[in-house]
Amino acid sequence: MIHYPILGALALASGTIFQKIVLKRKRINIQLYQVLEFFAILLLMLPIVYFFWKIDYSQVFILKNIFIFSLVIAFSIVANLFTFYSMKWEKVSNLEPAKILEPLFVILLAIFFSYLIGQEMFERNTKIIIPALIAGIVLVFSHLKKHHLNFNKYFIAAVLGSFFFALELVISRLILNIYSPITFYFLRCSFIFLISWALFRPKLIKLNAKVKLEILAIGACWVFYRVIIYYGYLSFGVIFTTLMIMMGPVLIYIFAWKFLKEKLEWRNLAAALIIVGCVLYATLG
Repeated sequence: MIHYPILGALALASGTIFQKIVLKRKRINIQLYQVLEFFAILLLMLPIVYFFWKIDYSQVFILKNIFIFSLVIAFSIVANLFTFYSMKWEKVSNLEPAKILEPLFVILLAIFFSYLIGQEMFERNTKIIIPALIAGIVLVFSHLKKHHLNFNKYFIAAVLGSFFFALELVISRLILNIYSPITFYFLRCSFIFLISWALFRPKLIKLNAKVKLEILAIGACWVFYRVIIYYGYLSFGVIFTTLMIMMGPVLIYIFAWKFLKEKLEWRNLAAALIIVGCVLYATLG
C-alpha cells in the first residue's frame, strides 16, 4: 500500500504544473479558475461517487461535526485563492520552497492536535514523528536558494496557501470517519464550487478544447491525490502518510535526471538519500 501515497505525490506534482499552464492565460482570472476547477472535479466524480457513497447519518448532523466541516470548506477556499494568486503571477520554481512547506505544516499541526485532542486520530509515535520532521525540514532546505529569500507578496501568498491547506487537511481527519474518502471529497468540492460561484459570479468565457482538457486533467490529478491522502490518513495515520508523500520530490528528481537529462544537484541528491532513509526507518524500524 505504500506506493499509493507516492503515486499521490506524483499526481500533486502533475496537477501543479497543469495549474500553472492554465492560470498563466490572461483571460482566466483566479476567481473564474476556482469555479472551473471545482466544476471539473465534480464532473469527474459524478460517475463514481454513487458506488462509493457512505455517510454515517447519525454523526454528520451533530453541531460539532457541522462546524468542523464548515471550517474545512472555509480554509479550503482561502487556501486555493492564496495559491492561485501566487501561481498566476509568479514562476512555479520561485514558489517551490513555499509549497514544500505544506508537508512540514501538516506534521507540526498533527503533533499539536495529538496533544490537544489525543492520540486516537493523530499518532504520537516518535519512530514516525522524528523521521517525518527530519524529512520535512530537509525537503524545505533542499529547495531553498538565495533568490528565494526575497519574500515578495506572491511568495507570502504561497506560504499562506500551504498553511491553510495543511490546516484543512489536519482538521479533516477529525470527521473523516463519518464518510468514505470519495464521499468526503465530493461534498467538500461541491460546497466550494457552490460558495465560489455565489461569491465571485465569474463571467464565463468560451474556452477551446485544449484548455478544457487541461482543466479536466487538473481535476483528475486532485481527485486521485486527495482520495489517496484521505485513505492514507485513515489507514496509516496523518504523519506517516505525509512522510510517504514526501517521496514524490525524490521521484521527480530521478525522472528529471533520467528522462529530461537535467543535472542532479548535490543538495537534491543529499535530500533524496535522507528522505529515503527516513521512510525506510519509519517503515522498517
